[in-house]
Amino acid sequence: LDVRGLNCPLPVVRTKKALESMEEGDLTVVIERPEGCQNVQRFAESQKCKVTVDEKDGLFYIHIHKKKKGKSALPKQSGDVVFITTDRLGTGNKQLGEILMKAFLNTLWDAESKPAKLIFMNDGVKLTTEGSDVLETLRLLDESGVKIFSCGTCLDYYHLKDKLKVGLVTNMYDTVESLLSAGKIIRI
Repeated sequence: LDVRGLNCPLPVVRTKKALESMEEGDLTVVIERPEGCQNVQRFAESQKCKVTVDEKDGLFYIHIHKKKKGKSALPKQSGDVVFITTDRLGTGNKQLGEILMKAFLNTLWDAESKPAKLIFMNDGVKLTTEGSDVLETLRLLDESGVKIFSCGTCLDYYHLKDKLKVGLVTNMYDTVESLLSAGKIIRI
């Protein structure tokens, strides 16, 4: 399956359709971007497929082995998701909003009950990149088992992809799947 040149989330969507069309077997996906490779790999692994990746001549070859599934279990629930679309909390004063966001994330880390995922989108990706005042708190959340994802399109838009310091790059397909399977969604 050649997904070179396709924008997010099309490589994952095409991989999903190809896997759905086969009961079992092998599929090789060819892509040129490392973040796209990671997205396709993460998706295939989430579908309980065995995945290996080879890199050759600037291309990634994602080898996916799908086993025949038995009876499916109950739909998966990914837990609660905090969906962060801004680099500050609230709509008033910018400096106050930044202070409040830092306090929110520190309190979230200190809380007994934590979300399964933090998804950063739009201005929110600035919190996961070089120069952010909350990187240490996000690292602690990550180490405590909270999955941290930043929108790849947003990182590209702000020219921050090479400055990501915590978590993984994600795509719109993964974001939508996470939101639709979440126990609760908290939007900030």
